[in-house]
Amino acid sequence: LGIPVRTSQSSMAAPGGTLNCEDFSMFQEVLKAMRTLDDRIVHALNTTVPTVSFSGTVNASQTCKDLYESLLEAHLSRDRAIKACITETSAVVAQLREERAKDSDNLSIIKELRKEQTKLKLMQSELNVEEVVKDRSLKVFSERCRTFYTPPKTSGK
Repeated sequence: LGIPVRTSQSSMAAPGGTLNCEDFSMFQEVLKAMRTLDDRIVHALNTTVPTVSFSGTVNASQTCKDLYESLLEAHLSRDRAIKACITETSAVVAQLREERAKDSDNLSIIKELRKEQTKLKLMQSELNVEEVVKDRSLKVFSERCRTFYTPPKTSGK
């Protein structure tokens, strides 16, 4: 199953259109595309947020606010996408465990279960990668935009 990629509650936003939870390498490719804003944040800040000497020519507060909202949406979208694939893969693992319980000598079930369990661990590790990417982007954003825009306090992290 692929996860449709949009910005509503039940789906995820990504340039690729669909987040493929079955193929881990494709899953990573779509996440990579979804991380473009975070990867290019320094460039985005350098080209859109003026230095103090040029601050009169651009509305830095609005620019920083827009960038912050884009970052938040990107982070939320990727978090939903990763968690949706973890949920989907967990269900496959549970189903394969049931099949293995009924037919414990079936090597193809055992091999498929191991493959899915490995994929599940890799997807779960993407949540840790996501935290690092998010923290780095917000740190860079804060360093450059703190004098122009203060994000609202959010509950949680």
